[in-house]
Amino acid sequence: MTKRKPARPGMTAWQARVLSDLRTLAALQPHDLRITDQTVTTARGLVGFGLRLHTAGLPAAEGGLPLEDDEDFFVVVPDDSLQAPMVEVVHDRFVGYPHVLQGRRLCLYLDPSREWDPAGGITALLNRLWQWLADASAGRFDAATAMYHAVGGVLHQTSGTPTIVARESGSDQNLQLAWLKPRSPHRLDLTYESGGEDCIRVPVLTTASCMPYGAGSTLGELLVLLTARPPSQETARPSSLPAQSAAFLTALTAVAAKSPHDAPQYFVLAVPHPRGGPHHLLGGRVAPSTANVLRQKVRQHGTGTAVRSLGAADLEAPIEWCRMSDERPAVTTRRDTNRPISAFLGKNVHVWGCGGIGSWAAEFVARAGAAEITLCDPGTISGGLLVRQNYSENDIGSIKAEALTRRLRAISDGLIVNVTPQLSRKEAKRAVTTADVVIDATVSVSVGRLLDVLADHPRRSALLAQIATDTRTGSLGILTVSARADRVGPATVDRQAGPEVLKDSKLELYHPLWQEPFEDDELIPTRGCSVPTFHGSAADTAAVAASLVTLLGPHLSAGVSGTHLCALPHAHGRPAHHFLPYS
Repeated sequence: MTKRKPARPGMTAWQARVLSDLRTLAALQPHDLRITDQTVTTARGLVGFGLRLHTAGLPAAEGGLPLEDDEDFFVVVPDDSLQAPMVEVVHDRFVGYPHVLQGRRLCLYLDPSREWDPAGGITALLNRLWQWLADASAGRFDAATAMYHAVGGVLHQTSGTPTIVARESGSDQNLQLAWLKPRSPHRLDLTYESGGEDCIRVPVLTTASCMPYGAGSTLGELLVLLTARPPSQETARPSSLPAQSAAFLTALTAVAAKSPHDAPQYFVLAVPHPRGGPHHLLGGRVAPSTANVLRQKVRQHGTGTAVRSLGAADLEAPIEWCRMSDERPAVTTRRDTNRPISAFLGKNVHVWGCGGIGSWAAEFVARAGAAEITLCDPGTISGGLLVRQNYSENDIGSIKAEALTRRLRAISDGLIVNVTPQLSRKEAKRAVTTADVVIDATVSVSVGRLLDVLADHPRRSALLAQIATDTRTGSLGILTVSARADRVGPATVDRQAGPEVLKDSKLELYHPLWQEPFEDDELIPTRGCSVPTFHGSAADTAAVAASLVTLLGPHLSAGVSGTHLCALPHAHGRPAHHFLPYS
């Protein structure tokens, strides 16, 4: 067994291994691979070295990255193998190309946690670099899908700053005034309509072009980078700023002068993407001390000349970048797109019964993007329900529908949530003739009879559904669907399905859904004449409800009536899902 040489002073065993393996590879392939610079160890424990690859043989395509016969790189190896090495270039020939960060660093791993395997060592890194060069030369990178491409390919964020939520699109003006509305200590909402007294004025500047070197970390660097020049090539001078940089600084100063003393001053940049489409948004702020300097300059010199009075020290002020949660429809794709649950997007949904199944079903429908949800359950929440239903300690003593309303409104700002204190024939008729879908989770015989009657209403618009679980384990689910075209209710559909299931030995797992419970099937939660209930945990009921809501989604457009049976993995039986169409 060959022993490895001990690590050099200042170098970890991982870094020594990488360098040793690289030298071995370079000795075997001297024409294709060379170590060009002496190894450098930084104060942060990083090890860097120069590398030259012979790239003359890579196929080139129009629009691809032009490569020279030999390309030089600088490789930086962290002290721990958990982090992937970084590869940079020492020139600006690659600036503005997709997956080139701030003009110099190559984005080899979009998701290092999945794509970097330290077991491969330097060989895996070189293979990855070679593939990156091959794709770049052949023009296989799409700028439209490169993350943060408009701003140097990197995320701008400073620890401790709030998140700015952007759901509105501004005008086409180069410079406009907006407001940040505080929602919490860690959230601000961007709006272009004047808000209340607590709203923060913020200038929004649309830059003339993309910012391939990023936006810097100081006010002076930002002013230089607004014109797409790297900070190493030019220093910002207020007396000779380009027009766009001067306009931004003037707007920042003017807005700061109208903001409270000792308050930070926020700003937003709208940066064009190289491939067109919606602008990329950057949100940042200067500290209260810097904002106070801007206010003082305005008082002393006026808005028009305040910018020219700023000195070099003023421009060294750091910028704190805020995380932008850009949720504008033009740039956002819902993560549940093309999933069955997406059928609830924009729908008007009634949920009757907000217990073990209904409370979770209502939340899943809300997260799926329903436009309006009406809840009905007059029951009161007690502590014993928390092990199974979608409530918390603070909800104890509240009416179920009212507590669930608070939760759903906290999930989505745009969701309309209504409460029907008590279900009546009049309210049921209104639901059936106005909603897109009615979900009955009451397990009530009388409600089922009422839906059977209303199913034949001439103005019926709603899909009718009943959902429930079994009493013995709480791990089985049943969904009964009455399509709009079928003028019968879910109870009628269920009465047809029951005998079919009970006579089918292959569906024995689901027989308890139509059988009277045995003596030990139901749970008596408290002493005395406590109403029996079914077994189950929050994990059981949430999982069953999720399955039933997912199965219901396709019926909103399919127009098919029938009964779905489903079982959780620990239900100890098969099939896990079975559908019986209604005829």
